[in-house]
Amino acid sequence: PSSRPSSSEVKVVDLNAVIADVLSLLEHQFRTHRVQVRKHLDPNPVRVHGAEYKLQQVFLNLFLNARDAMPRGGWLSVTTATSDDDALVEVSDTGVGIPTEHLSRIYDPFFTTKADGRGTGLGLSVTYGIVQEHGGTLTCESDAQQGTRFRLVLPLVPAAAEDVATR
Repeated sequence: PSSRPSSSEVKVVDLNAVIADVLSLLEHQFRTHRVQVRKHLDPNPVRVHGAEYKLQQVFLNLFLNARDAMPRGGWLSVTTATSDDDALVEVSDTGVGIPTEHLSRIYDPFFTTKADGRGTGLGLSVTYGIVQEHGGTLTCESDAQQGTRFRLVLPLVPAAAEDVATR
């Protein structure tokens, strides 16, 4: 069986709303961990076709990884924008970074840079799978001690389709 979201789950989803929901869910955790959030969300809805709960899982994983990468606190920045036919989301942190030699493996199932017992290594693997099944790409840049930036690109819902789409 394919892991694609069933057609009943797929609808037009505003990424800004999904991100705002997940951030509000994590607000208390971020405060406890001294993580400050910078949001630069596109003033217009950033609409993609997707399964909302799966997209929530993507951002939940990315945000929790950012939190874990900043044990002493720091900045989590989330930016959304659109370009031609794409929705763009950047999630960056000011954390410890991912060693270069590990970057190629971060999406491998069960690979983790976290201390024993702190992570299963499935978060990014699952996240990557969800992004792929939504027709998107997820790339990562990281510098040791400088932080990490994930860039997510998903196909935008064409403007013409937005007029008929209802929420």
